[in-house]
Amino acid sequence: MTKRQKALASFSLFIVTLSACTPATMPPTLDPDAAMTQAFATVYAASTQTAAALPTPTATPTPTATAVRTPPALPGLYQSHSLNPKDTPHAYIQDACQYLKLKWDANNSPPGTIVMIIMVHSITKGEAIQSTAINARDFRRMMDDLKEMGFEAINTEQLADFLEHNAKIPSRSVVLIQDDRKNAENFNEHFRPYWNKYHWPVVNAWISLPETTESLWQENAALAAEGWVDHQAHGVLLHNTNITEASSDEDILGELQGSITAIQQHFHKTPIAFIWPGGGFTARAAQLARQVVGYRLGFTINPRGPLMFNWIPLSDEFDPTRPSYIPEGVVGDLLMVLPRYWSTDARAHIDEVRIMGEQAASYAGQNKATELEYYDILCAPTYGPLPTAAP
Repeated sequence: MTKRQKALASFSLFIVTLSACTPATMPPTLDPDAAMTQAFATVYAASTQTAAALPTPTATPTPTATAVRTPPALPGLYQSHSLNPKDTPHAYIQDACQYLKLKWDANNSPPGTIVMIIMVHSITKGEAIQSTAINARDFRRMMDDLKEMGFEAINTEQLADFLEHNAKIPSRSVVLIQDDRKNAENFNEHFRPYWNKYHWPVVNAWISLPETTESLWQENAALAAEGWVDHQAHGVLLHNTNITEASSDEDILGELQGSITAIQQHFHKTPIAFIWPGGGFTARAAQLARQVVGYRLGFTINPRGPLMFNWIPLSDEFDPTRPSYIPEGVVGDLLMVLPRYWSTDARAHIDEVRIMGEQAASYAGQNKATELEYYDILCAPTYGPLPTAAP
């Protein structure tokens, strides 16, 4: 039934009811067409207002897909043409996120910070006769060149903190290691002037021979107490008998622990580095040094190159042209087999090392955006944001 028909029916019923209730005297006759039109308009208006009051359905939004960020490939280690082709850079931190956080922490050493380790055996007043010795004049020239090129000397603990955590050190650093037992005169004459002038410490690779005289112990204890001669372990009895694959655990531990015991007793400190006697080491010896005795660093006599954070030049294979250099890569614990320059030719490499540091810094700058993007995508959710510079 249409709205008009409904309206007509309602009006007819209204007329019938009205006529039953009216008195005999009839009112003026209504115009049926006008009444019909008015009734229809009233019903239509009511139905229209009800429809207008209903809410308009809201469209359901279509979800927007979240973009998936693909981490970029990380660059390889910085390479230097200054190294021997068989001496290649090795990384010792395998966790990429840990490495990147330490590398780009604004409170740590910036990329390109580089360290020379220089081994000094004997400093002679006249011409050096032994191949391992350097005369005093050449030693002073080396030290002057280091300063002129912007190097600053650090001690063993500073080096360990840098290699392990990228702790802040001078951007060009040098560790001076005087091998073997020396009397106070040696340190006062050759190293104290640089301590007084530049505040440069020196490391002493101390052999804890049982027959060491009490006077020599006391001389060195006095130097240690001053704080600028940093005594570290260099064995006890096997100085002229290198550690080899044939060495027993008992003999190896005797050297490692014997050095600690003697240095604690006489110098009142615990050494953190072991300078391998005669340059001899094995994977087992390095394992015992780290895991059983607790050394943090170890030094060879192999002059492979300088050190940077997570960057150590080592060799994985025997080189017949350098038969005395034991391959270090097989050891696994790279911080226990750190290379050292010889004082007899270190001076020729100072500027080379400076350039390597600058090149490494430039290489890091070129890849910074890539590494930061990688860290932001894969590392930040777990390792947190990169630390900003402390005030």
